[in-house]
Parts: sequence; structure tokens; C-alpha cells
Amino acid sequence: MTMDWEPAFAAVPRSAFLPDLIWPFDMGTGQSVAVSRAAEPEAWYGYADADVPVVTQWDDGAHTGPEPGQVSTSSASMPSVVLRMLRDLDARPGTRVLEIGTGTGWNAALLAHRVGAGNVVTVELDPAVAAGARTALTAFGASVRVVTGDGLKGHPEGGPYERIIATCGLRELPFAWVGQCEPGGVIVAPWGTHYGNGDAVARLTVADDGASACGGFTGPVEFMKARAQRLPPVAHSDYVTDGVDGHDKSSTGCTEEEFLGERFSPQRFALGLRVRDCVHVVAEKRDGARPVWFYGLGDRSWACVLFRDGATATVWQSGPRRLWDEAASAYAWWTEMGRPGHERFGLTLTAAGQAVWLDDPAGSWPV
Repeated sequence: MTMDWEPAFAAVPRSAFLPDLIWPFDMGTGQSVAVSRAAEPEAWYGYADADVPVVTQWDDGAHTGPEPGQVSTSSASMPSVVLRMLRDLDARPGTRVLEIGTGTGWNAALLAHRVGAGNVVTVELDPAVAAGARTALTAFGASVRVVTGDGLKGHPEGGPYERIIATCGLRELPFAWVGQCEPGGVIVAPWGTHYGNGDAVARLTVADDGASACGGFTGPVEFMKARAQRLPPVAHSDYVTDGVDGHDKSSTGCTEEEFLGERFSPQRFALGLRVRDCVHVVAEKRDGARPVWFYGLGDRSWACVLFRDGATATVWQSGPRRLWDEAASAYAWWTEMGRPGHERFGLTLTAAGQAVWLDDPAGSWPV
């Protein structure tokens, strides 16, 4: 941890903002597990202090019981990710900060320790989550203003701000934030495409004329998506109604390792920038075979590439779009560009919309 934020992390423990029942992500099993402070205090505090994400709400609050729900909808992020984003924000003592997505209130408390509680406004959409954070912040002695409302609209009453940080994954950055941030101010937000769940942290600087914000990505992350921008689950049966037989069939020399890489490898992020309005789903690997599915969001086009260990991959495609061809072309482009990492990409936001770029903002394309 950097020296700048060490005092805040030492003074503001995550445990002070977690509910009695939590669902930390167990790195060993790859699953979220229920842990009760009353029943397992040692395990509870161990997870609270560990560098793991901790789910605090499922299914927008409709979930009950100790077992994990269907969709995680609020959490306390990994401390290492929190630190990285706060470092990107570069907030100094006295800096006015707007936080989008209060969650447990821990991030707001860290900011308050750094910049002063009176300089932090945090907005939370879910009334129950906002109430819990407000209670935790008050008990901790951090008099941060917690606003219940739509963070995508910002909070103009408290502006202008010098820094804006979002703690939810976004597919479209709201231009309203630019208007509420001072010229030269910084916006830090996880951003990505519907191609996958992965995001990258965008760090944008507001232009002197206030008409745009532009900047690069600092690295990969994965956040719960803003509710208004969250896609419903893709129903495979809506696309593939009669199996893959009888549809266009071909093969590809591209391998699973090349195409997918690791979970946070940059090619998945890059492909999402080139293959628009598409969701890809990586299925489990069984008996040396892994299917990867592609579903078009504007129509019922679909594709599947079946990777097999030691064999050429088979491809099936159907619909007006040839989604595998688009994905393969995007992968070839990424390779030709020198396999750029997240840090070579950037984002520009204007009133007209958002555009991404590689190396040079002048060469941007809309997303």
C-alpha cells in the first residue's frame, strides 16, 4: 500500500462496515460462502481482513437466508482494488469528492479520513443499502453525507467536485458527471462492454472547457454492474432453438489459450471494444473440450467455437451476423496492434456519447 493511503487503511477497518452475515469469495474453492459473525467470529474477522471481495446483498435485496442468492448486488470490494482506485483518484486533503455507489460505506469512510468527511458526498440507489451505510458511518464517527438516489445523475447540489469515483461497473459513463466536475477534475470508474463481465478502470480528466473528459485505463477489474445498465441473463434457448447441427460449420486454427487468455487478460477487453452488441459466454471445460458462445444483442445471431485439447476448433454460426468471424477479426486486429494491454486503451466522453481509442484519442471509435 502506498504511504499516502496507509494511515486511512490503518484507521478505517473494513470490519466496521460489514453486516453480521457476509458472503466472502473463497479463493480456494472459487465460491461465495456464508459466514456469520455470531456463529464463526474468527472466520468472519479473518475474511473481513483478507484481500477478498465480500458480498453483502443478493438479488437486489429480495434474497433471504444464509445460502448465496442468484446475483450478487452489493459488496465490499477487495482492499487491493479499493486501494488501486483510490490511488488513481489522487484525492488530497480538502479535495471535494463525489462517490457513486455507497455500498457498505467503507470506501466513503476511507475518503473521509483522507480528505475530510465534510468534503465527501456518496450516492446509493438502494434505500436499504444506503440506510445500512449511513448507520455504519455514523457509528464509526464519519459524518459523510449519504444520499439515496440515482448516482448516474450525480448529485449537482453538492458540486462542483474535484474528484468523482464510481464503485459499480458501467457500460455508459454519464455525461452528467462531467458537468458536475471542475475543469481539470478527475473521474475514476470501472468501465467495460456487454461482451463480458470484465471491466477496466477508466481515469478521465475533465477538459478546461468542461465539454469533455478523456483519459486512459489503468488496469483490469470486475465490479457489480450499475442496475440501470445491467443486462438480464442471456437465455441460450432463445438463440439456439434446434442445436448446432445444420448451421454454418467451419474450423479455426485459433487455440483456446490464445483466444481466451487468463481471466483478466487484455484480449477479452479488447475484443469487446471491437465486437459491439454481443455477449460471449465461456462454458466449463469437460473432457478436454470447452465451448465459447456468442450471442447478438440486436438480433438472434449466435456462434459457438468448440475448443478441444490437441485438435482444431470447430465453429458454428447462425443469423444475420457472423459473430465468430467478427470475434476472430477483432482478435487478429489485437494481435496486429502488438497485443496491447489495458493501459494502451483510453476513453473519451462528450455530450454526444463515448468513444474508445488505442494509443491516440484522435483515432477513437464509438462504443
